[in-house]
Amino acid sequence: MISYKDYAQQILLGEFLEDKLIDVNFEWSPYESFALPFYPGRSGPIKFSHEKHKFPKASRLGEPDKKAMAIHSFANHELLAIEMMAAALLIYPHETEEDIRFKRGIVTTIKDEQKHLTLYIKRLNELGYAFGDFALNDFFWRQMEKLETASQYTALMALTFEAANLDFAQYYSKIFKSLGDNETAAVLDLVLEDEISHVAFGAHWLKRWKQDKTLWDYYRESLPYPLTPARGRGIEFDVELHRRAMSEDDFIKQLESYDDDYLTTKRISL
Repeated sequence: MISYKDYAQQILLGEFLEDKLIDVNFEWSPYESFALPFYPGRSGPIKFSHEKHKFPKASRLGEPDKKAMAIHSFANHELLAIEMMAAALLIYPHETEEDIRFKRGIVTTIKDEQKHLTLYIKRLNELGYAFGDFALNDFFWRQMEKLETASQYTALMALTFEAANLDFAQYYSKIFKSLGDNETAAVLDLVLEDEISHVAFGAHWLKRWKQDKTLWDYYRESLPYPLTPARGRGIEFDVELHRRAMSEDDFIKQLESYDDDYLTTKRISL
């Protein structure tokens, strides 16, 4: 049986999609230090690109190429999450049983993200496109070097990126349903249900680590500059969705009312 390090390294450093999608049994061998690479391993069509592509406007998602571009972007987010989660298994020590429980939760989340990536790629293929047909950005990955602790990682991944996806997945599911594309909407609905558990996982661990601080204050303190809580919301903030993920009314109120100059959450919704 391989070690956790072999498993995580294959996902993180492997250059092909098959490496990112592995699902094998492994053992939690003693922690070995690991230096974060500048980039995850990526070759051929899944390499990062410096080209800039704006996410399509909602009004154009009925156009085949714009629909494919949107799904491609969703798929890239899943792949970036898989790579960042594999990196978390490698760079944060596990010295106690509690550390192992935290990392087991990350492995469960990796399996969900692999499922999401596979579904998005399948949908792209059904539309006549392949993963890698559009530019792949590295924004999420570029945050990884700032995440020096497990609490910073959890604040960013679970309570920011995945929390925002509660809103985004629901928002775009509604759009695709309105366009008669129930297949894409079904994938987004499945992603949404999984994201609820991922946000709950992050909230659970930050609450365990926060000591005498409020969850909101600990989250704010753990979130790496220059990212702000505004990135933890989508275009239409759904209080009940966030409440399903974490029964922390004060945190949710603070998140809902938080304001800065982040433009994505200021878009005009449907």
